[in-house]
Amino acid sequence: MELRRDPITQSWVILGQRDTLSESAEECPLEPAKIEKQRTILTRPSEGPWQVCVLPHPQPLYHVEGEPGRLAEGMYDKMGAIGAHEVVVETPLHDKRMSQFSDEEIERVLWVWVARIADLKKDPRFKYVSVFKNQGASAGEEWTHAHSQITATIFVPRRIKYELSSAHEWFKDKERCIFCDTVRQEEKQGKRIVDVQGDYYAICPYASRVPYEIWLLHRRHNHLFEQPRPAANRKQLAALLGRVLRRVEKVAPAFHLVVHTAPSTKSKKGELAGYWKTLAEDYHWHIEILPIVERRSKSYSIKEVYFNGELPEEAAAQLRALDPNS
Repeated sequence: MELRRDPITQSWVILGQRDTLSESAEECPLEPAKIEKQRTILTRPSEGPWQVCVLPHPQPLYHVEGEPGRLAEGMYDKMGAIGAHEVVVETPLHDKRMSQFSDEEIERVLWVWVARIADLKKDPRFKYVSVFKNQGASAGEEWTHAHSQITATIFVPRRIKYELSSAHEWFKDKERCIFCDTVRQEEKQGKRIVDVQGDYYAICPYASRVPYEIWLLHRRHNHLFEQPRPAANRKQLAALLGRVLRRVEKVAPAFHLVVHTAPSTKSKKGELAGYWKTLAEDYHWHIEILPIVERRSKSYSIKEVYFNGELPEEAAAQLRALDPNS
């Protein structure tokens, strides 16, 4: 496999053949009996029976070993798919979804995400660490066993670069964080807020890309998901995330969940050189959830120009009205 860069969109694309992974429960590599035979990266708790376990992905998109070997091919750039690709097995129980977890169980998964992001960022080759969860067949989940995935890459994904650039320009103009301003605006209006737990807010974005899109944000500024603010209560985030997922499952059969945190600052070279002076002040971690509603949609008819038939105000009202505990 190799990475090729689109010179127009600045996106890096992974090219190469991947084997098809089995979907049968009997062959699921995330079952505890199968995991006992594999190398584990992290377990929680660290002693006794595990409740959350991190494994190398059995068919990784990225490989830790080697060097990028960036090459020019005429006007184009390509390099080796260097990085890391891990699977977070969120529970030893095959038929239990995250929405069915207790707050303590979700908090344990959050702790593992934090630990792996922090550890992978120690490698100066890696510019960005992504945590994502695809649930449901239409979301492209690889196994029905509850899991999320973590990738570390030697480039910053395009979507994150857009956010960084916009946040930087906003801060340069107003000396305020655009995400903090968003939370304050939504607090004042109230109509796009889905749920609140302590200082954590779940909102339908003003320009939601898909029906029932939800962002989870902390109202207090922090650019690093992996470094919680003093006194930040992650159990509150876990409780809010659980309720949000239970609401989402009432309106959509599948979803994508992605944690957006600041990129690594170990490397001072490349695409974001010179940006770092205000990074801690202008960026703000958040979690994005994009439900996949089973109906015809124009959402992706023109990439980066989205069509959404649900007004976020109406979507938020519907989600608020749903009982996450029923």
